[in-house]
Amino acid sequence: MAKEKPSMNVVFVGHVDAGKSTTVGRLLFDSGAVTEQEMTKLRAEAEKHGKVGFEFAYVMDKIKEERERGVTIDLAYKKVVTQKYEVTIIDAPGHRDFVKNMITGASQADSGFLVIAAPAGVQPQTIEHLWLMRTMGVSNLAVLINKMDEVGYAEDKFKKNKENVEKLLKQVGYKLENVPFLAISGLKGDNVIKKSSNMAWYKGPTVMEQFDQFPLPEKPTSLPLRMPLQDVYEITGIGTVPVGKIETGIMKPGQKVIVLPGRSGRGIPGEVKTIEAHHEQLPEAGAGDNVGVNIRGVGKKDVARGDVVCEASKPAPIVEEFIAQVAVINHPTVIAKGYTPVFHVHTAQVPCQFVELIEKSSPDGTKTPNPDFLKNGDVAKVRIKPMGNLVLEKQADNPHMSRFAIRDAGATVAAGVCIDLTAKKF
Repeated sequence: MAKEKPSMNVVFVGHVDAGKSTTVGRLLFDSGAVTEQEMTKLRAEAEKHGKVGFEFAYVMDKIKEERERGVTIDLAYKKVVTQKYEVTIIDAPGHRDFVKNMITGASQADSGFLVIAAPAGVQPQTIEHLWLMRTMGVSNLAVLINKMDEVGYAEDKFKKNKENVEKLLKQVGYKLENVPFLAISGLKGDNVIKKSSNMAWYKGPTVMEQFDQFPLPEKPTSLPLRMPLQDVYEITGIGTVPVGKIETGIMKPGQKVIVLPGRSGRGIPGEVKTIEAHHEQLPEAGAGDNVGVNIRGVGKKDVARGDVVCEASKPAPIVEEFIAQVAVINHPTVIAKGYTPVFHVHTAQVPCQFVELIEKSSPDGTKTPNPDFLKNGDVAKVRIKPMGNLVLEKQADNPHMSRFAIRDAGATVAAGVCIDLTAKKF
C-alpha cells in the first residue's frame, strides 16, 4: 500500500463571474481528473444552453438549476492529486445569497485562492471575501488574477490589479510577503497546469504548483478531544451511537469523556466503548475523522445534535457570555444592542443576544468605540450572551471550536470568532 499523501482543503473564493468555477474545471480537466469524454458532453450541453465556454464551469456546477442560471449555488467538492498533497477543492459561491455555503467552505479550508478577473478588477465584495477568509481562519492565501487573455496578457494590467488587491490585504491583516499573485486564464488554461507561453514576463508558479507551496496543514491532534455531534442513532446490537467529526484531539476506546451540555445542561459523563467508521471498528480516531462512537453511560435521550464529546479531564466551557470579533456580511438593515439571532457554532444552533457593541472597524480601517449599530462591511468587537447552553472556546485555546456564523430569517448575516469568554459556574 503506497502511503497516502496528506490531505488539504483549499477553497476558491471570488466575485461572481471572476471565473472561479471555470478555473477549477480547467484544473480538473488538464490534470486528468475529468475525462475528455465528460468534457465533450459538457461542451455540448453548454452550447445547448447558449453558454459557449461554460463547459469548464459545468464540471463544478452539476446542479441543473445552476447550469441554466450559470451560477454556483452549493459548495462543490472535487479531488486533485498534486506532487505533495491530495487536495479537496471547495468552489465557494460568490453570490450574496449563497454566502452561508461560502462560510461553511471557508471554515473547512486550510488554504484559499482569491480569484479576481483582470478586466473587472477589485469588486465591492472582494473586501468581504477577504474578511471572511481571515475571520474563518484561512491563513494561507494566494491571489489569482484571472482572464488575462481578455486584457491581452498585459503585465501592466496584472500589476495594477495586484496593487489594488494588496491595499485590501493590508487592511484585513494579511502579510503581503506571504501572499503570492498568479497571472492566469482559466478559460484558455494559461498557468493553470501548463506554463503559459503568452506571458514571458510572469515568473511565478502555476495554480497546480501553488498547491504544493501552501504549508502542510497541522492536524490538531495535540489539542484536547472535541467531537461535535451531527446525529445520534440507535443501532441494534450496539445501542446509542452518536456520530460526528472529530475537530481536535484523539479518541480511543477506554477514554473517559463528558458530553456537553447534554440534556442536563451540565454534561453527561461516560467512557468510550467502541469507535467505528465505514462499519469497521477502529483502535483510535483523530482530528478530521468522521466516526460513530458508543459511549458507556450515554443513552439516546441524554444527548443530541450540537452537543460536544470532550475529554473528561479537559472539558470545553459552557459559556455564560463571550466576546467575539464579528464581520457583518449581509444584514438587511443594521445590528444594534439587544439583537438576538441564531448562532451556528460547530453543529449547534443557539439564539444569542448582542449585549454590547464594544468597538467597530470600518472597511477603511477607522475604529469607533461603542457604536450605536453595525452595518454590512463593518467588523466589530462585541459582547454576546447565549440564550441557551452553548459550548464554545476561545480562538487562542482552540480555533476549531471558536468560529460561528450568524443566521436570521434564512440568511447568513454575519460570521465571527470568539476571542474571550466567561464560563458558566455550576
